[in-house]
Amino acid sequence: MRKIFDIHMHFPRNWEKPDDDPKPLVENLYKRAVEAGITKANFLCGGRFGISHEASIKHALRHPDLFIPTAMIDPETTTPERLVELRDIGYRGLKMIGVRRDYDCEDYFPLYEVAQKFDWPILLHMGVIGGGIDYQITHPRRDPEAAAALKRFTPFAQPRNISATRMRPFHLDTIANNFPKLKLIGAHLGGTGNYDEAASVARWRHNVYFDFSGGTTIERHAVERRLIGHEIGFEKLIFGSDTSPEKIAEHIRRWDTIFDLLDVPADYRERMWWLNGAELYGEEPIGWMKTKRKRAEQAAQSVRIAAPTKNGAAAVKKRPAAARAKPVARPKIVTKKRAR
Repeated sequence: MRKIFDIHMHFPRNWEKPDDDPKPLVENLYKRAVEAGITKANFLCGGRFGISHEASIKHALRHPDLFIPTAMIDPETTTPERLVELRDIGYRGLKMIGVRRDYDCEDYFPLYEVAQKFDWPILLHMGVIGGGIDYQITHPRRDPEAAAALKRFTPFAQPRNISATRMRPFHLDTIANNFPKLKLIGAHLGGTGNYDEAASVARWRHNVYFDFSGGTTIERHAVERRLIGHEIGFEKLIFGSDTSPEKIAEHIRRWDTIFDLLDVPADYRERMWWLNGAELYGEEPIGWMKTKRKRAEQAAQSVRIAAPTKNGAAAVKKRPAAARAKPVARPKIVTKKRAR
């Protein structure tokens, strides 16, 4: 049975009744996700939107088999000390969106430094923020459902200081160069209009990845512009649903169809569905890195260990190589050449 890592699953919220207890919504999301085949999910919680981080994580921790708690933060107001608090209550990563300055603003660097220290992945929204009515697909003039949605959500529309130009893939290049061990995931293949930037950064920055969430328009672009495995390598791509609970299974089916159309080999499908995300969050070992560490340990002749002496000073002794614990061998990841 295959495994699926969903890198982009939002905490559910009733936007019309934000004070209602979210427990039924969380339970519905859990049920739908499991039924759709999701094994682990990066669960984007609290802070900027909806209930607090402290309240959100209580819901997430009811289902530790599925949810990995990730904190949505505003880098303008979040401090490094706050990240320590979030770690201590169980958070394992960050999500950023709608920032007031470019992602690579140096004032945000202290947060990136702490995330790198904690080995936390950061998921960053890329491009225009969607939601509401997709005018490429429909319009209230000809669609009664769209008209009803516009009427329903218009009272909630407020001015907001947000720009897609502050959330671009090239910003990840700056961050990756300054924090080379920080794990970065750009959402939506970089966002419509940014695909070339995303491909360029993913090509050259080891710890930069992109999710392929975003709906049918981005799915179509992924095929037409050969983004999957051609412009962006399979090892740099991760599935994300970023949709309502009822549509998760449909998203998975569509990507299965796309992978069939593109004739993606089975081992690369496993990478995108599961391994890439699971490795980022420590749910799977990184096979090729484990192999290299094993070789380095085998090459060492001895390990220096400290032992106390009579006067309390530390003396250095050598432990024979044969006495050291041998690392567990990990199988190498074998890949097939993809069809041209």
